[in-house]
Amino acid sequence: MEDALQELVELLDLEAIEVNLFRGTQPDEDRQRVFGGQVAGQALVAAARTVVEPGRLVHSLHSYFLRPGDPRVPILYEVDRIRDGRSFTTRRVVAIQHGKAIFNLAASFHDPEPGLDFHPPVPADVPPAESLPTFQERLAPYKDKLGAWYDRPRPIDMRYVPPDPISEPETPAEGQHVWLRADGRLPDDPVLHACIITYASDMTLLDTALRPFGRSSATSDLMMASLDHAMWFHRPFRADEWLLYAQTAMSTSGARGLAGGQIFTADGQLAISVAQEGLIRVLDRS
Repeated sequence: MEDALQELVELLDLEAIEVNLFRGTQPDEDRQRVFGGQVAGQALVAAARTVVEPGRLVHSLHSYFLRPGDPRVPILYEVDRIRDGRSFTTRRVVAIQHGKAIFNLAASFHDPEPGLDFHPPVPADVPPAESLPTFQERLAPYKDKLGAWYDRPRPIDMRYVPPDPISEPETPAEGQHVWLRADGRLPDDPVLHACIITYASDMTLLDTALRPFGRSSATSDLMMASLDHAMWFHRPFRADEWLLYAQTAMSTSGARGLAGGQIFTADGQLAISVAQEGLIRVLDRS
């Protein structure tokens, strides 16, 4: 396992400090606020730690980002054991800093069982991940401008399918495709794989709402922040194998943007569906 991925696994390994109460640490990074995928992934870990039925896995989560997280202090996660049924378990998690809720998550867990099976086809004519540039290769022209952020190891290997908003700016599109996987081999723990993908799913989705305008979140006249995030887990997957994140811009209006995503395994199975709404404010620089 690469060092950056090991650090992410440790970041998701919460400390149990009381019944239904967990503490999450912060990464050693210079951030203005906590990354949304981090608090979502940690909250899902907290919920999963209270599920007592063996083999019962998360099938959906719905969450709201309430306040910016402070990256200088730990986050407390309080779990409410709403229901333990014969087939389903429901949990509510509140993330707390400085005595206030910064994030709220509801998650449902389900025993695997047989049933009808259908999903839409994987997008056609998408080049394989290995043929696409790495993060460093893609952003090499901007290395000096990015400084230390360019060289920082990353736990998630992400490969953009052209056109992408950095290499081809001002090119409108209805969405974007990104290959992703954990940068190293993970243990055979489906809970960990679900939490890693929850973390990664927040990295590119809101940017998709800007694609119809040929813009990216790097634009200095925009203020963006995630408002809510929902995921549905359909089929087995591994976070350390290539997954295609097919993202679509759904609506942008009223200073908010909505984007949806479908995450497919390399063999074309729909593993996860995602939706996110976020704040997109155009700042007046005059």
